[in-house]
Amino acid sequence: MCDIRLFRSAYTEFELAREIFQIPRNDEAFLNGIAYHLQQSVEKLLKAFLECKGVTVPNTHDIYKLVRMSRQNGSNIVLTFWLEDRADTLTRWETDTRYNMDYSVEAQKVQEGLEEIRNLFEMNGIKEELCTELKDEGVKRRLCSFFPKDFSPADDFEWNCYYQIYRKQLEKE
Repeated sequence: MCDIRLFRSAYTEFELAREIFQIPRNDEAFLNGIAYHLQQSVEKLLKAFLECKGVTVPNTHDIYKLVRMSRQNGSNIVLTFWLEDRADTLTRWETDTRYNMDYSVEAQKVQEGLEEIRNLFEMNGIKEELCTELKDEGVKRRLCSFFPKDFSPADDFEWNCYYQIYRKQLEKE
């Protein structure tokens, strides 16, 4: 069974970015910090889905490479056009926002990233409240068949993660 802590970490990075953006401050360093957390949220989400597919993920921050690996390895992640189109930009947000003192992300780009990455998490069912599919006890029971005996997810977030990990297999049944 895969370790879902990476899903939690990805979601936390997104929440950090969202919360920091609410602070009324519009300087370059601040926006760069938000962009960095957004990049980290996407990187960790892609890696989480890959690792749960059994793929050994290289030590990389390259979003385009992780998207390509997701496609090639049949990852359960639902990729968005925005993510694929902005993969190189997101990769730059990892390094340039921290090490290039002349680099700055515009507030509009950060806001767009927040909206699109929120959409990415929602499309993939990675959220705090229990997803609609798991309100059906039959689906929940079938999902439990993938777990070791006496294992149960700790909360709704974990249930959602496991559902997404096994979604394709559940759909085949």
